[in-house]
Amino acid sequence: MRDRAAEIAAGTTVDVGDVTTRYLLYGLLPGWFVPGLADWVMHRRTRIEDTSGTKESLIHSLMMAEVGLPIALTLRYEVNPLLLTVQLGGAAVHEATALWDVRTAVDSDREVKPLEQHIHSFLESLPFGALAALMCLHADQVKSLARGGRGRQDAWRLVPRRRPLSPGYLTGIGAAIGACVLLPYGEELLRCARTARARKKLSEKGR
Repeated sequence: MRDRAAEIAAGTTVDVGDVTTRYLLYGLLPGWFVPGLADWVMHRRTRIEDTSGTKESLIHSLMMAEVGLPIALTLRYEVNPLLLTVQLGGAAVHEATALWDVRTAVDSDREVKPLEQHIHSFLESLPFGALAALMCLHADQVKSLARGGRGRQDAWRLVPRRRPLSPGYLTGIGAAIGACVLLPYGEELLRCARTARARKKLSEKGR
């Protein structure tokens, strides 16, 4: 039997559910890396290490964790009331953290240019777009969540996917996350930390 990801990629059906899942797996999720990288470029151009520094970079890491955990769980487990709760909570907390992020940048005098603001609009809307599509695909689970999961034995525990995504797909997404998220934003945090240490040493010498 062909694995689920291969069937979806082949596009052999016109089922709305399959088409939507194909879009999420091969369109929205990989496409998410583009504004993420673009945002990193904007931080570098505005020399984040000399303005908001480590604080804002750590906030960026927090936001990635807030969306990364729900994505990782969704790739491995069935959508049910528990997973929907994690997804909704992650989206809400991510939005609040995004406001904190912009406020931190503005208060530090780092110039958040119109282009960067436009990039942020993608980064803020993509989680809600993905979540809305998932909720349409799993309307029965949304109804179950609204009822508190009553009548569903597995409502409040993680259930492995009945038809798992292939190791190849998961490996590819993992590699893309490493190359497009972990490496650039890890470099940003390291750069900010180094600048902060250098500034601290200069301050101590000047005493």
